[in-house]
Amino acid sequence: MIAPILARRSAVGFWLAVLLTGVGTGLAGAALTGLLELVQHLMWGGGGLDLLEAASRAGPWRHLAVLLGAGLLTAAAQLLFTRLSSANSIDITAAIWFYAGRLPALRTLASAVLSVVIVGMGAALGREGAPKQAGAVIANALSDRVHLSDDQRRLLVACGAGSGMAAAYGVPLGGALFALEVLRGALALRFVLPALVTSLVATGISWAFLPDRPTYIIPAYAGSISSTAWALLAGPIVGLASVVYVRCVAWADGHKFKGWGRAVAPGVVLGLLGAASIPFPQLLGNGRDVAELAFTGRLSALLLAVLLLLRPAATVLCLGSGAPGGLFTPSLTFGAMLGGVLGLPWMWLWPGVPPGVFALLGAAAMLAATTQGPISAVVLMMELTGYARAAIVPLLLVVATATLVARTIEPRSIYDARLSDAQVRERQQARDHAPGEPRAS
Repeated sequence: MIAPILARRSAVGFWLAVLLTGVGTGLAGAALTGLLELVQHLMWGGGGLDLLEAASRAGPWRHLAVLLGAGLLTAAAQLLFTRLSSANSIDITAAIWFYAGRLPALRTLASAVLSVVIVGMGAALGREGAPKQAGAVIANALSDRVHLSDDQRRLLVACGAGSGMAAAYGVPLGGALFALEVLRGALALRFVLPALVTSLVATGISWAFLPDRPTYIIPAYAGSISSTAWALLAGPIVGLASVVYVRCVAWADGHKFKGWGRAVAPGVVLGLLGAASIPFPQLLGNGRDVAELAFTGRLSALLLAVLLLLRPAATVLCLGSGAPGGLFTPSLTFGAMLGGVLGLPWMWLWPGVPPGVFALLGAAAMLAATTQGPISAVVLMMELTGYARAAIVPLLLVVATATLVARTIEPRSIYDARLSDAQVRERQQARDHAPGEPRAS
């Protein structure tokens, strides 16, 4: 008699935690987005999330002053975090796989707020890292309150992180799939419903405060034989480029400065970014604005080529300096630049495909290859852009080939970059071969 009662009580507690995680993450996502808009407005002027337009109008000294300020703020905040919190920061992927989802709440939330502030000031990192961290912390705290098992906690933290992305970008299905395929590493049926509920609730709550529209406004592109043939040839190239990108991110994260260098590096790197952004304001922020320009074919060939080199370099350097932030949108933007460049000779060989199509397909392929989550990448791109079903064949083809090449060469995703080699091998074995759960440390 007692066992069924306890089981029902555990199930009720879990689903209550799922709902409350969605509510809390939705509110946190809206608040963090509001903070980002406020910081951008105070630092650059303008309104909304359009950093590129405001930065293009700003004078050279503002570029230097704002980015130097971001560097000094990063250095001071990092030193303060280590003094106020005895717990070291833990990456969400590592927390889910090796600590049963347990995270140091204060340190993680402080890092989330800092990342939003410096991205608003122009750091070349993603804004989705903050709501992901907030969702994970909320899920972990609720797991303690309702006494969830380690397996339930691990799932709920992944769902919380995925719902943070869902709330920030208005992508409920993509956020749920991202939580399972990329963070949790399994699309098991028993995981699907909690992930969907959490993301749906978080997105619904955020829509009360944020506009309900696609992140990228693009034309209604259609598929064609030409774009399908290009996807088949470009996919492996994007896959190889993603391997280089992931390894650069892993190297930068593993070689961060220590001691006095930790206080100096953010100011130097972000100051250099400020100087580079004077002629190239497209380097600032997470890259959303410049990606949309590529998706709509409004970037010149020369600018595409320059940004193909400078945008990922800026992201890697910001990460290596110790600046916190996400990698989702910067990776997407890198893929858009690469796709746009690879499309230039194709438009001469086989005219007829709009240039924005190449950027869109390149972005999807880079996302899939760097996250090693092809299903979530396809759904996310469709939700982010309202991409038409008519062009789904080249999209699926470029995603599949890029992911296959990347996964064959490099077992790490971009979110595994902070894991040790032993942890990467253990996670890979669990994802590929073991039906059971990884053990908690």
